[in-house]
Amino acid sequence: MSGRSDQDRSRGDSGSRSRDSDDDGTLGSVEPSAELEAALREAAAAVPDPERPEPHHEVVLEEAVEGSAGDEVARLREELKVAHDRLLRLQADFENFRRRALRDREEALHFGSQNLVKDLLPVVDNLGRAIDHARQSEGGDLQGLLQGVDLVWRGLEGILSKHHVQEIEALGRPFNPALHEAMAQIPDASVEPNTIVEVLQKGYQLRERLVRPARVVVARAPDVPDGGGAASGES
Repeated sequence: MSGRSDQDRSRGDSGSRSRDSDDDGTLGSVEPSAELEAALREAAAAVPDPERPEPHHEVVLEEAVEGSAGDEVARLREELKVAHDRLLRLQADFENFRRRALRDREEALHFGSQNLVKDLLPVVDNLGRAIDHARQSEGGDLQGLLQGVDLVWRGLEGILSKHHVQEIEALGRPFNPALHEAMAQIPDASVEPNTIVEVLQKGYQLRERLVRPARVVVARAPDVPDGGGAASGES
């Protein structure tokens, strides 16, 4: 019975295999399970489609571009604010400088000679003392008056020198129209023509600027007598 049973089982297995096989000799289709379908869906989702980029990446890129543009605009606005503040400060500083320069100019115009006047006051005092002394002596002490005037004159020269006022040298020097003013010409054979032989009024310079030219008399060559030339021609 055991042998028959084995034969029956072999027939049943062959029969079942024949039923599972198709008419054309191929195996029949197997129904997919739920686990297999889920695995296939996960695999398909993991593989990106090259023809269609993921929208998530596009959104991130656009947000990054917008963020960088916003930062650049904020930076430019900050620089503009700093430049505007600097311009306002420079404008205020320039206005203060303009007002200060105008005030200094007005003070120099009205009080620029203050130091000179202050230095001249002692000379004026000495001159007044000399005049009072001459009046008290009723003109008898002329020597004292002369000494007082000489003292005043020397004081004035010292003050002018202190303030960089220099006398223009003229006597015996060649005539210079930039420094001298010729008032007359006289014939003089003892010196070269255009030599200054007399100073009518002294000239002065403040540093290198001409304050007043020296008024002078200039020498010229003596005239040649006409008779002498005719006589030499006849001989």
